[in-house]
Amino acid sequence: MLSAQAVDPKTIRALFSVIAAAPRQRLKNLKEASREMSANKTLIAYQTKSGATEEYARKIADVLRSKFQLEVDLVDLEKQKMADCSLYQNFVIGGGVRAGKVYDKALKCLENKFEGKRVAFFVSAGEAGDPKTYASAKAKFAENTLTRYPNINPIGLNAFGGRMKILGKSIFNNVDLSKAEAWAEELGKKFTQ
Repeated sequence: MLSAQAVDPKTIRALFSVIAAAPRQRLKNLKEASREMSANKTLIAYQTKSGATEEYARKIADVLRSKFQLEVDLVDLEKQKMADCSLYQNFVIGGGVRAGKVYDKALKCLENKFEGKRVAFFVSAGEAGDPKTYASAKAKFAENTLTRYPNINPIGLNAFGGRMKILGKSIFNNVDLSKAEAWAEELGKKFTQ
């Protein structure tokens, strides 16, 4: 063991500068690790009432995980708060449509700051499940919705069929998970570029 008298003052200063720098270096390493981690993290946030939007969100998550090895978190906006956006690079936001309006919590989610992030948006609506009305439903509910959020430049935009239940009984159901699966494959390619 060295006594304080035996150690050169320059050595003491050098030792203290190394000790003082260590937390800064650890912080830098943590920030770099966080950036690397977020590069392959995807958040799928959705709002559902009859379950169709949740089914689409889960199908998209399954494809992104299995075919593209992306780490995917799901947030049901009816039950959970939106996650910290800084932890993710990729976002898929989904909302159902009722009475001609996209669900409010899905819209609120679009208000987040997505600068430098890849964002995709989808809706589930009964009209979108009919080939005759698909294009107008996509324009009316997905494209027109995003015009209110000019800071979002989506890498993907889609509309899928929906389901309506009244008193627990399905009035109609034109959910087609194969369309969500195909779209998820397109997104996965974009998310991994």
